[in-house]
Amino acid sequence: MSERAAPAGPSALAPWLATIAAYVVPLGFVLAPMALFLVYSFFSVDHGSIVFSPTIANYVRFFTDPVFLPIFWRTCLLCFTVALLCVLFAFPVAYFLTTLRGRSRYMLLVLLLVPLLMSYVIKIYAVRSILGGNGMLNRALLATGLIDKPSMLFVFNLNAVLLTLTVLLIPFAVLPIFLSLERIPKALRHASADLGATNAQTFWRVTVPLSLPGTLSAMSFVFVLAIGDFLTPQMVGGQSGFTFGRIIYSQFGTAFNWPFGAALSVILAAVVILAIRLGGRLESKHGGAK
Repeated sequence: MSERAAPAGPSALAPWLATIAAYVVPLGFVLAPMALFLVYSFFSVDHGSIVFSPTIANYVRFFTDPVFLPIFWRTCLLCFTVALLCVLFAFPVAYFLTTLRGRSRYMLLVLLLVPLLMSYVIKIYAVRSILGGNGMLNRALLATGLIDKPSMLFVFNLNAVLLTLTVLLIPFAVLPIFLSLERIPKALRHASADLGATNAQTFWRVTVPLSLPGTLSAMSFVFVLAIGDFLTPQMVGGQSGFTFGRIIYSQFGTAFNWPFGAALSVILAAVVILAIRLGGRLESKHGGAK
């Protein structure tokens, strides 16, 4: 008599459930909202009511209105500058961490990443209290006599947005650069020294080129985080610190123009995807050239 196949138990179903969850979660929480935004971007608003008839008026408005394109390009330039500054400040920190030995290396790395566990709003208020008219920076400058009245150079403008985003996003740049530097074989540096290269020559001709994949990854990561941030410009930017993210926020809020906000969100998502693809392409290129 042939034996019957044993019924599938929970352990046999676990791989299938894990596979289904791996596809359902991205589809349900990432692709579905993006598809919904894409569909909504082809609708319009008439007297406060959404008109569910296809139109490209929202995209035409974005490219023809003299307000949106300048703010869009200014935001892209601002976020690129933030990414560049974060990499410039994060690289020495990451390089210093790789020179440490034992537990001290990873203890300092954990301490550096602790601010990521804090509330984002609290960190913005902390930076704002330093840069504000009565903040620590102005008080220090007044005490030293460098200025005779509080300066508003670093608050409620694009300078404040630039500095605040740079301070908040530096930890996100340190980790990719640190991992890239840590993967560089020590034998390459020793070989460079044996061939007569100085420490500076080894750094610029060996360390920097081999760390480019992590550096480019950090730049693209910070750029994506910065360009999608609307809270920081809202809290420290003021009227002159208007960014593309604030425009999108206003369309879903006070303007109550969801279709136009959806169109702007689609354009922003396209820029984010392009930045990720470009960063990945450059990272693969330099990583494969090692």
